[in-house]
Parts: sequence; C-alpha cells; structure tokens
Amino acid sequence: MKTITDLTIAGVQKRYATGTTPAELMAELRQQAEALSDHNIFIHLLSADELQPWLAALDEQDPAQTPLWGVPFVIKDNIDLAGVPTTAACEAFAYTPDESAFVVQRLIDAGALPLGKANLDQFATGLNGTRSPWGPCRNSFDKSLVSGGSSAGSAVSVALGLASFSLGTDTAGSGRIPAAFNNLIGVKPTRGLLSATGVVPACRSLDCVSIFALHADDANAVLAAAEGQDGSDGYSRSNPHDNRAQTYGTFSAPLTLGVIPEAQLRFFGDEDYEQAYQQTLGALQEHGVQLREIDYAPFDEVARLLYEGPWVAERYVATLPLIEEQPEAVFPVVRDIIAPGGKPSAAELFQAQYRLEDLRRRCAVQLTHIDALLTPTAGRLFSIEEMLQEPIRCNSELGYYMNFMNLLDMAAIAVPTAFTDKGLPFGITLGAPAFSDRRLLSIANRLQQQFSLPLASGSQTLPSLAVNEVRRTDCMELVVCGAHLDGMPLNWQLRERGAELLECTRTSADYRLFDLNEPSLKRPALLRVDEAGVAIDVEVWRLPVSELGSFLRGIAAPLGLGQVTLCDGRQVCGFIAEATAGGQEAVEISHFGGWRAYQSSLSQA
Repeated sequence: MKTITDLTIAGVQKRYATGTTPAELMAELRQQAEALSDHNIFIHLLSADELQPWLAALDEQDPAQTPLWGVPFVIKDNIDLAGVPTTAACEAFAYTPDESAFVVQRLIDAGALPLGKANLDQFATGLNGTRSPWGPCRNSFDKSLVSGGSSAGSAVSVALGLASFSLGTDTAGSGRIPAAFNNLIGVKPTRGLLSATGVVPACRSLDCVSIFALHADDANAVLAAAEGQDGSDGYSRSNPHDNRAQTYGTFSAPLTLGVIPEAQLRFFGDEDYEQAYQQTLGALQEHGVQLREIDYAPFDEVARLLYEGPWVAERYVATLPLIEEQPEAVFPVVRDIIAPGGKPSAAELFQAQYRLEDLRRRCAVQLTHIDALLTPTAGRLFSIEEMLQEPIRCNSELGYYMNFMNLLDMAAIAVPTAFTDKGLPFGITLGAPAFSDRRLLSIANRLQQQFSLPLASGSQTLPSLAVNEVRRTDCMELVVCGAHLDGMPLNWQLRERGAELLECTRTSADYRLFDLNEPSLKRPALLRVDEAGVAIDVEVWRLPVSELGSFLRGIAAPLGLGQVTLCDGRQVCGFIAEATAGGQEAVEISHFGGWRAYQSSLSQA
C-alpha cells in the first residue's frame, strides 16, 4: 500500500501550523486527483478558479474558532454545492444550484474546503459503484474490485488521500458498504439528524446524508459540524442532548453486542470474508466483549421489503419526469430497478407498512438487551467483472446485512476490523435505535483502538483517539440494596419501567445497613461511614433514563439517590440514605451483609 499524506483533521491542522497554506494543500490534492483519474472518482473536480472563493472565505474565519478550518472534503454528486452542477450521475438530469445543501453549508461555515463532486451509482441506486456513465469507481486497494456504492467516489477519495472526509448518502447501505471495501469509518446517522435539503432524493422518507472518515474522532467532529435541525426539511429532527458531540469518547462499560447465528450468516462463497469475520468475533471475545445471538429473520424480512416491496415507488417519484419522458437517459440497470416503481398501489403500500410494524416490534425486543447489533458490513467483495455480469444478484447480496436499517429507524456505523489473507479490507457494522449515534461512535472508537489497523489504503498508523470514558446515555446503572432487589416487594417498579438486572455484587467496605423499622413497608437504609464499615450485598440494574423522573418521584425520605462505591471501585448511582436514617427507630443489620440475608433470618425466626 502506498504512503499517503496525513489528512486526518489533526494532520491537516499540523501542516498548516508548519507553514503550508490551504491554497497549497488544495493544489496538491487536485494534482493527486488528476493522477488518479483511472479510478473514476470525480464527476466534477473543482478548478483552481472555482476553489478560489472558498479559499478566500477562510481569510474571514479565525482558525482557532473554526473547527474544520481548511480541511478538504468531497461531496457526493447528488448533494448540492452552490454554482457547481449536480448530476446524480445523469447528464440529462443535471442542474446548477444557487445554494449549497444545508449540510454542505454548515461544513463550509465550519471552515471545510470542497474539492469536488464525486462519482456515484446513478440516482444513488446501487451498493457497488459500477452504475455510472462516468465509469465504475475502482476500489482503492485493487482496481479490479468494486469500491462499493452508491457513494463510491466519496469513499475512494478519502481512502486514496484526496480528502479528510466526504459526504455520501445512505438509503440502503451506501454509506457503509463503500466504507468496508475501502477501510474507512462510515457513519449512517439517525434519519433526519443531518438535513436532506439540497440532496437529490432516492427514497425521501428513508434517505440519510452519510459521512466517510479515517477514524472515529474525525467522524464525530464532522458530525458535530454538520448536524442541526433544518426548518425547511420536513424530515429534519432535533438531536437530544445525550446524543451530542460531548457524549462521545471511548465506550468503557461492559459491552454486549448482538450477533447473527451461524445458520443465518451468508458470505456468498467468500471464504476470506468469512474467516475475517470469525477472527473479528474471536478478538472481541478475547477483549471481554459479550456476544449474544439474535434472530436475524425479522431483520432480513425488513431488508427485503425495501426493494421487493412498494418503497421502490419512492425512487420512481424521485426521478420524475425523467423516468417517464426520457427513460433512455437513465443507466440501463438503474432504469430496470426504478421503472417498476410506478406500479405499486396504495393498498400494497399500506399492507407493507402493516407488516413492517409487526417486524419492527420483533426487532426492537431483541435490541433492548444489547448495546449494539453487530453484522458483517458485507458478505462478499466482488470484482467489477462479476458485478457487471450479474448486477442485480450481486448487488442484492451486498445488501443482505444493510437494507433494514432505515426502515427500522436505526443509526449505524461501519468499522474496519481486519484484512484478509489477500490484504483486502473487511469490516463490521454496528447498529442501534435512533439517536444512538454517539454511543455507536464511542464503541467504534474502542474497536478501532483494539484492532489498530492502518488508515484507509495507506500505511499511516492509527493516531491516539479520544480516551475519555463514556457509557450509555439512554439508560443508567442503578444500585439497589433493599425492597427493589429482584423478587422483593418493590422490584416491580423497576421491571415495569423496562429495567434489566445486570449483576449481583457488593459495595466497598464503607457502609452500614439499617432496617428503618417502618410498619407499612420493610425497607433498609444504606449509609456511608468513615469507620467500622462493611461490604453490603447489592444489585446493579439498568434503567432507561426516560423513566428516571417517575421513579424518583416514588422514593420517600429518608432515602434518595446518590453515588454508591462498589467493591471494584466503581461509583454508580444508587439508593443512599440521609445521616438521620440510622436514628432511634432504625435497627442496624450490617452484620447480615445484606437485606436479603436479613429477610431470610426473619422468616426463619
């Protein structure tokens, strides 16, 4: 693999600090892009004159206050850049927008510099990168292989050192398949987290703008700059506080990942990818990750609804009137996929929606007990020749692990984890419910640090990533020591709120336990003491944060919630008592070692 200039965000900033100017860097990148023209990366590479206004705008920005100042990026050519044609890889469709897409403008306002518009599967219809009149976009590791699509050029531009990051779109997997095939991080955000104003729709109700980056830190920085609610986009959504940039770091909690049973895995004859996947799972288990099998059947059925169901009608609507008035202008394979989209009836759509809701429930139940779902990003890496010979079958096989995400309103991150014996990249995809983006990025950070692969298609080693420890923000760990223990009278207050028992453990030896000696309901008080303390048996439950308020309202004095120190040194939120709780009416029961043992002694008396 060739050595590529360090184009991580930190690497670009370092170059500027040592005297390189943005104009010099962009000229260098343009020259490199021209030398790589046989990869068919760009539909429109910005000229020096076209770049000048963007370079001049940097003079009005303070680099210290502009997080992406001078950072080069590439835009998939179904996303608008003011004054530059948007083609969606179809000349007959092309138009020149007066304004940039909402997300592009946010990145430019943050200092990012556009290098060009990238090649794609026409109208974002495909996962392989060969369906373009501009030629198949070639893989950054081996030009005979597919790059993955539809965001083909976007991914390859980052992998070959032409941009620090790029924008793609992801309706069915187009932000993840190219990431896997080019050794990149691929972020498919929660639907609506990034505005789609100024984006040519594929399936408007499902489309996501996606991000390709070299590592998780950069992906988080780009996502932070790009996200923001857009009043002009009916599908735009506000990002909750616990999914914002400051909640990103290294996922430090015990990690449970859902995996597909062996009988439901498919690698379509690619033994190298199958071996890389098994090696990945083995390495995760060696590092303490718990793997829990899920039933993939409902996810697979949802995936098939996307192309075999009435949602193909959205692709038909997106290409009107061209598909009806000039069908010959549409790339043949793309035309064959889109043209039947005019046939599904409203009745068929409603029937499919009813089935989707049934499947959504079955999938959601399985996601409840894991931190993320883990799948191979793709089961096989095809050659361009194979893809051109059987474009429908091969493309369908690429989507086996991908197509369900947006129909189920999930966020997803593609993460590189291995190279095959032939030196080709392999990666997994992590998925979780909407607005879990920073959790997934934090898990991706942890995995990138564990596997420590070189970046993209170069030999640059993975730099140090964010090490601040983070845990899930949609739920919290809660220590209970008395009436809320499993099987005790108030345990229902946890279970009806969706809480899950994580572990039975003990506190540090700094506590005393008292029976409050109340006539109506037996409950204890856990007090931290400076001396003569003991370790007390407790349970740790995981409670959805959304249920915390109602739970708190049911806690009566002298009890409350505070930090409890466990025997391994962790501090976890849990039941504690006011100092007065050990008063005259209370009976000390510390010597029993816990409430359950104390209750057992009473029953035997």
